[in-house]
Parts: sequence; C-alpha cells; structure tokens
Amino acid sequence: MCSHQPSCPSSDSPSAHVVSAHPEQGWSLLCDGAIVFDDSGELLPDGRVVAPHRVPADRLAMAA
Repeated sequence: MCSHQPSCPSSDSPSAHVVSAHPEQGWSLLCDGAIVFDDSGELLPDGRVVAPHRVPADRLAMAA
C-alpha cells in the first residue's frame, strides 16, 4: 500500500506504523492499510474485523 523501503509488513504483523492519526475520531490508519480503533478493535485491509480485546474490569488496577 505504501511506497517506503523496506516494504510494509503484512497486516498480520504488529510492526506497521501510523500514517494518518485521527485521535479526535478514535482511529488511525496504518501503513499496511489496516485501521485501528482506540478501543483496540481493527479493520484489516481484506475486510476482516478484529474485535476489541479489552481487559475485564475486575483485572484493572485501582488507584489508591
């Protein structure tokens, strides 16, 4: 999708970098064509969806 060298990793690799960030809307476009959302969900270039993978509330650390 992009033209930098070496070429972008596949969408299965976690090493793609952000080419367009939209924090006000809650998403970013990666160089491999994937869209990642602030809730940890993803939309991959081939149309597959990765559901958000949130930590259960009972496992979150609480501030004192």
